[in-house]
Amino acid sequence: MKREPSARRPRLPLSLRRGPVPWDRQRPTWQDAKPGLIAEALKRAQARPSGNWYVVGASAALRGDRPLARTVAGREVVVWRGADGRLLAGPGVCPHLGAPLADSPVRCGTLVCHWHGLALDGASFAGWDPLPAHDDGVLVWVRLDEVGGEEPLDAPVVPVRPTPARGVTAVYEGTGVCEPEDVVANRLDPWHGAWFHPYSFVDLTVVGSPDDHDTDDRFTVDVSFKVAGRLVVPVRAEFTAPEPRTVVMRITEGEGVGSVVETHATPLGPDDRGRPRTAVTEAVVAASDRPGFGFVRRAAPLLRPVMRTAAARLWRDDLAYAERRWQLRSAGRFPG
Repeated sequence: MKREPSARRPRLPLSLRRGPVPWDRQRPTWQDAKPGLIAEALKRAQARPSGNWYVVGASAALRGDRPLARTVAGREVVVWRGADGRLLAGPGVCPHLGAPLADSPVRCGTLVCHWHGLALDGASFAGWDPLPAHDDGVLVWVRLDEVGGEEPLDAPVVPVRPTPARGVTAVYEGTGVCEPEDVVANRLDPWHGAWFHPYSFVDLTVVGSPDDHDTDDRFTVDVSFKVAGRLVVPVRAEFTAPEPRTVVMRITEGEGVGSVVETHATPLGPDDRGRPRTAVTEAVVAASDRPGFGFVRRAAPLLRPVMRTAAARLWRDDLAYAERRWQLRSAGRFPG
């Protein structure tokens, strides 16, 4: 993998973009974004073990009085905390008459069906069996062995993140008409960034991409995040896919070294027209060793909505990319 040397981080986090190039005059990237290269990276990602773990939602969304619920590949699941604080999970269908447990309250660590009062404390009861669950501090996962069909792992493949004391975390969630592979393929195409998202990214160059001898499928990118006008934050970032439904972007040089953006794709099941739906859960964990970042952490409650709004704007476009890819694939018209 060929990588170019990068400059040292400037004293200030912001840089003034010199000689900005208009959108339509930037260097085309279509010849670099080889369909076969992206397809092979996707294929290798899909072959990595997930241990049958699926993201359910954000840890911060796990309330004391309600379960966290999601449909995964057509299976309703609920997650909540027991009286002792343990994470509990199981099917989201009441074993009595099929009530949606997602709408039922949690009382003293017990999930109480709101139809007839059947109480579930996380142990097997009347055909209802618990599921393995995991809270990594940012996201909540559930293990569905019958869905994944892989050799189970004791815990999900969670990327290395900045420690909670160093970072500011925000989680975005969206849904698209596509399959998880379409979401992952979008993230394994860094070349589209400055063309498709010019409001966020400029001066993007892919300086390293996998070849036939690479096993980590690491895409290395030099890019500048737009702030306002000609003010930008230049960084070097790496994209990797540690498991079939996850792509991680990690800043390796420049402002915010160690910060990560994790994209997780969870299959939901078909819509009323039989089309597949996929949930995108994106966790942004931003960190910096600059002295002023302590103030940023203290302002985290105000920053999280801004971070989610920025992610939502990007995913408005990227879900359109993923949905378009699925439409063409399903019709047998996808190029390549």
